[in-house]
This record gives sequence, C-alpha cells and structure tokens, in this order.
Amino acid sequence: MKKEMIKNNVTKIHEVGIVYKRKLFDEMITIKSSRDIDTFLRKTIDLEIVDLKEVFWVILLNNSHKILGLSEIGVGDAKGVIVNTIEIFQLAIKTNATSIVICHNHPSGKLVASRQDKSITQKIKQAAELFSIKLLDHIIITSEHYYSFSDDMIL
Repeated sequence: MKKEMIKNNVTKIHEVGIVYKRKLFDEMITIKSSRDIDTFLRKTIDLEIVDLKEVFWVILLNNSHKILGLSEIGVGDAKGVIVNTIEIFQLAIKTNATSIVICHNHPSGKLVASRQDKSITQKIKQAAELFSIKLLDHIIITSEHYYSFSDDMIL
C-alpha cells in the first residue's frame, strides 16, 4: 500500500492552470502600433507602481493581433526585475497566442534600453521562434513616455 502511494505521488504532474474566457472578437482590442500598446498598458496596469519598482508583463495576442490577455511576469525593485521566461511561454501556449509583446517599466524615467534589456529580448525572441510564436515588440514605459524596440529597429 505504501509503495503504491509513493508511486501515485511521483507520477502526479502539476501544471499551470489558466482560467480563460475570451471576449467576443468585436470587443477585443487590436494592436497595430507601439502607440496602441502604450495606450493599452496605461489603461490596464497600476500606473502608481511605474515610478516605484520594475515590473515585467507579457501581452498575449492572436493571429489578428487582438489582445488575448495581459499577465504580470515579475515584480522587482527600483533597479531591476527577474524575468521568468518559462512562464511567458506557458501562458502563450495555454492561450494559443501566436504572438507576444513583452513590456516593462523603468522607474528611473530613462527610456534607454539597457544591456540587460537587449539580452532578455534576444533570449525571449529565440525561445519564441522555437514555438512558432512571434515577438512583436518590447516596450519600455515610464510614467510619461514609452520606448519601442520595434520602432527603433532593435527587434
């Protein structure tokens, strides 16, 4: 009996669960530009935190670039945030996203992509390609402005 209990506990696999009920297509927001992403973020996220600590989000999109969802991936401190890339792709696969936009804020107010920002962008882009998911943009926001990797031709 004890051996069977151990076997059952070992074979159980825990997985990320997502409760997801999509809106009607006509009600979904379509992303056509970096400005659309910035507008969506400012309407959706807690803007009070933008100047306090770094937060990393992923926007999940369908094939028509309609927003399926927004998820907070990590919360850091005033100097940085740890990005869990596995969680990004768990969410993308679970929601059948065909493209993603990654976003984070700079509490310092600087709209310059750091070496770490560029590095994580390339890492996520390479991983996305393995799953046939397109990384459309990486947006850095401050309380007043935004910076787009795509607009700056870095992505």
